[in-house]
Amino acid sequence: MNARSIACQLLLALTAPLLLSCGGGGGSAEGGVGGNESPAVPVAAPSDTAAPQVTLSAPVNLATDLTGVVALGATASDNIAVTRVEFQVDGLAAGADDTAPFTASVNTADHAAGQHVVRARALDSAGNVSAWATATVKFGGGAAVPAGFTKNDRFITGLSQATAAAQATDGRLFIAEQGGAVRVFKAGGLLPQPFVRLAVDASGERGLIGIALHPDFPATPYVYLHHTTTPQAAGGIHNRISRFTAQGDTALPSSELVLVDLPPLSAATNHNGGALHFGTDGKLYVGVGENADPAQSQNLGSPLGKLLRFNDDGSIPADNPFFSGQQGLARAIWAYGLRNPFSFAVQPGTGRIYINDAGANTWEEINAGAAGANFGWPGSEGPDNAGAGVTAPLFAYKHSDAVPPGSGPGGFFTGFAIAGGTFYPASGPFAAPYRNNYFFADFVRRFVGRLDAANGNAAYAFASLADAPVDMLVGTDGALLVLGRTSVTRISSP
Repeated sequence: MNARSIACQLLLALTAPLLLSCGGGGGSAEGGVGGNESPAVPVAAPSDTAAPQVTLSAPVNLATDLTGVVALGATASDNIAVTRVEFQVDGLAAGADDTAPFTASVNTADHAAGQHVVRARALDSAGNVSAWATATVKFGGGAAVPAGFTKNDRFITGLSQATAAAQATDGRLFIAEQGGAVRVFKAGGLLPQPFVRLAVDASGERGLIGIALHPDFPATPYVYLHHTTTPQAAGGIHNRISRFTAQGDTALPSSELVLVDLPPLSAATNHNGGALHFGTDGKLYVGVGENADPAQSQNLGSPLGKLLRFNDDGSIPADNPFFSGQQGLARAIWAYGLRNPFSFAVQPGTGRIYINDAGANTWEEINAGAAGANFGWPGSEGPDNAGAGVTAPLFAYKHSDAVPPGSGPGGFFTGFAIAGGTFYPASGPFAAPYRNNYFFADFVRRFVGRLDAANGNAAYAFASLADAPVDMLVGTDGALLVLGRTSVTRISSP
């Protein structure tokens, strides 16, 4: 094709449907394109693949004490046109606007007081979606739970210094009290006779501090208890894991089988850990504190300051990460560098383990458990000094406000003792944005927060509590049950 023919084809494309006479090489001057040349093929316009851009203009990041109806606003741009801006609060839809200026609103009375995350994103006519623009803010007001939820602070009352709870598939709740009794909640009330009553040393943070049911309970009727022995026990005062056989609502007499005797305790009565849970691998995991001796947390020859892993009969699995290099109970170490893992939780299905480690001077931690992980205590607390070989927390919050408030890790969350955590399952009566979230509680500040896995583990305020929380679980009916020292709070939806 010569230069004249190319020019003619371009002219045809630009002036069609006019009939032009352009002679081609070897072709007729009246027949358009002639000879062996092919007609020009129209080229389609390029598809729109450019995502719009959005900026959240209201509220401003780190705004505090927002109350009443709060305006949400965003500006957006696109190479062709923005067709919609969507708003969210805590992963929940909060309105959308199809025309600029893009606005919506949120009533803070529909959300628990505390930290929340506002988001906006833009869409265009080709279906392109911008990244979320976000602002972390603090709502004031007196709402104790989000709209659509009901909180019953007196679902169970009459407990005495409760420490941990487990629920059977038949709905019975087994509640450990620090003084040594295991109470059973059944058919809407606490049974007058305990499941068992142990002789324990309950000074400080000692006593009956953990409970778990065998994964096949009640078909396999084993109840596991973590407790502190009395001075009269063989080996003196130490923490012990025993297994009891259930017969109905009480333990079969003389059925105690001692599975694990941990090392003798020092004069310090704090940092005992306590929680017991079975993993999805069928192994029994045990949180053990460092007994106020921080050096033990990094000592792989000691079980103190660790998360331990056992078979259901108390023997130690040979696939534990330090089994081949250690002796005795140290072979049970699964993760280390913990201060006081009073509570932890196992996610159904995935087997993921989140460990709540109560902090010292500055931080409370949620750690993503992993075989062989070192969480850094005492050389690291929260995100501080987490260097090579240390697994930094998934989420941490401070004991006091950052400067300015809300900035830095943890945002507006502050507290003094993380105590209680549970994963909400992938199904249940809670709305979809709450599912697969991790709920956690603080013993001193008496709040429940949630980590949103679908949005980068952003943290939101969820509930305020009347009783000091020590444990949490999702009930067989899908309600969130928060164990306090004297009561159980039930949070349900609807």
